[in-house]
Amino acid sequence: MYFFISQLSTSDILLTTDIVPNLLHILLNNGGTISFNGCMTQLYFFVVTLGFECLLLSVMSYDRYVAICNPLRYTSIMTSEYSVKLMAMCWLLSIFVAFIDNIATSKVTFCEPNIIDHLFCDFLALKDIACSDTFTIQLLIYIQCFPIIIIPTIVIITCYINIAVIIVNIPTSTGRQKAFSTCSSHLIVVSIFYWTMFSVYVFPTKGNLLTISKVFSLLYTMFTPLINPIIYSLRNRDIKKAIQETKLRSKIIRSMLFSR
Repeated sequence: MYFFISQLSTSDILLTTDIVPNLLHILLNNGGTISFNGCMTQLYFFVVTLGFECLLLSVMSYDRYVAICNPLRYTSIMTSEYSVKLMAMCWLLSIFVAFIDNIATSKVTFCEPNIIDHLFCDFLALKDIACSDTFTIQLLIYIQCFPIIIIPTIVIITCYINIAVIIVNIPTSTGRQKAFSTCSSHLIVVSIFYWTMFSVYVFPTKGNLLTISKVFSLLYTMFTPLINPIIYSLRNRDIKKAIQETKLRSKIIRSMLFSR
């Protein structure tokens, strides 16, 4: 679990590093400019990190499924080697998808003025200012929704249906609460992340609702990486224990200094 959380943290750091600095520059200066190569670079790392996080959340749901539904076999199934292989597959798939997207987008001709009505370089915003045919980009978006969004969503729903069945059949309320607490943090993060992703890419809005799409984009590029550490920290007993021990240690040190 901690290995997967560390990968999630890495993905969040890369995503915010790719988006937030230029976004802050745009907001502080009431607009900004970005070169074509800079836009393609930002789009590439955006797709890599976003695609990886979609796949990672589905892997984490499978990890919770094994931990709750097959606890005695957990250590034999979710070995370190198997976990590393899963993460490598997630990274490689997201890198491949981003590479294909960048090639397709870079071949599009853009009109003057090249004003992107968005907070960063995104497919939908770039498609709106294109002069040439954007059917390829639109087709890529829908095709890639299946391995990056749809299939992981099916995996997550399937895992949590099985988890819910197991939790309901646990005879004691203490056992049910303990089992639910092991996956509640992940369920909160998945709900926020996938809800915004579906709203923007699977069921995109047009016209006056473009502002809503921008808000949704902020949710999965800034808000989700912000709350991930908070959710996983507050819901994790080991981290709570470490924080309490640190507070206790600091109190002892202060008391010793004052006694002197």
